[in-house]
Amino acid sequence: MKKFLLLAILAQVLFLNCVQAAVEIIDKPIKWTENRERLIEEYALEHYGFSAKTIVPQAVVVHWTAIGSFESTYNYFYNEEFTSGIDAGTLNVASHFIVDRDGTIYRLTPENALNRHAIGYNWCAIGIENVGGINGREDLTAAQLEANINLIRYLCEGYPTIKYIFGHYQQIEARASGLFIENVPDYFAEKIDPGKKFMQALRENLESEGLIFF
Repeated sequence: MKKFLLLAILAQVLFLNCVQAAVEIIDKPIKWTENRERLIEEYALEHYGFSAKTIVPQAVVVHWTAIGSFESTYNYFYNEEFTSGIDAGTLNVASHFIVDRDGTIYRLTPENALNRHAIGYNWCAIGIENVGGINGREDLTAAQLEANINLIRYLCEGYPTIKYIFGHYQQIEARASGLFIENVPDYFAEKIDPGKKFMQALRENLESEGLIFF
């Protein structure tokens, strides 16, 4: 019996290692201090009615950057707060992951951090940014598609609570999930990322795994 249990444990460890090895992620954290955590809590309280710094992931929202390089996007996300405009002094936008043109995946924050990337869903959604989409051009690459597929599978393996996958442009349709919360009146921005072709390709590769698309 002991031998059987040891073999079972070994098999489980090997399985988990294989899951982890299926996707290579480079950690490149953005600036993270007590100030960012304070800003996160303030954002959550204003927009959702409760104070929180972390999430239980229930959805993955896919984006494009509309910026031409990883470095520029990373630098845009790096600071903790907006320094100008109507949002000055509030939590800066950021996503959990950026996928570069060659498919390289960068992790910017903890996967369960509350980041500001999708109005109404930040309290429960992991965000994936893809470098591209300048001037609304649907130009995300095959390498990015493969990376997103692998990354979403990795996330769903780690967080069985994830049920929904949608593009930023599908934010209204995604309200059918029941996840949308927004307490600030008229707080909305129309989006087109990451393009319908990219989301259709994700759907074709992942829908059979029981995930819900819109």
